[in-house]
Amino acid sequence: MIKGLSHVCFTVADLERSIAFYTETVGLRHAFDFTNEEGRRTGAYLHLGARTFLELFQGSPKKTEGGSFRHICIEVESMDRAVSEMGSRGAEVSEPKVGSDGNPQAWLSDPDGNRIELHELRPEGRQEEALARLGER
Repeated sequence: MIKGLSHVCFTVADLERSIAFYTETVGLRHAFDFTNEEGRRTGAYLHLGARTFLELFQGSPKKTEGGSFRHICIEVESMDRAVSEMGSRGAEVSEPKVGSDGNPQAWLSDPDGNRIELHELRPEGRQEEALARLGER
C-alpha cells in the first residue's frame, strides 16, 4: 500500500535564496514551480532522488513550540564526497561521525535554520540489516 516518502514541505522566508541553497549548495535538481495567477513563482519542487522531492513555498516560517519536527535526512552515496562538495559550495557542514545506527552522518542547516542530516548507509548499518530482514534487499 505505501510506496515511500513522496515529499517534505517547508515554508521559507526567501524562496529564491532557498532554491539556490538546495540546488547550488546541496545539489538537488529543480523539478518544477508553482505559480500564482500573475505567473509569479510561489513555490518549487526539488528532486532528491528516486520518487522523493523537497517542496518549498514562499511565506513566513513559524517555529512551532512543542512540535515534533527535528530534521530531514538525505541519503548520500559517499559522505566524504558530499561533505567536501557542499563545503566547497559554501555550506557549513559538520565533520562526519558514525551514529548509533552504525552509519556516517554529518549536519548542516538551510537558510531558515531547518536542520539537514546527511546519511550514508553502510552494509554494517542497522538500516541495511532491517531492509534485509524486511525483504527489501
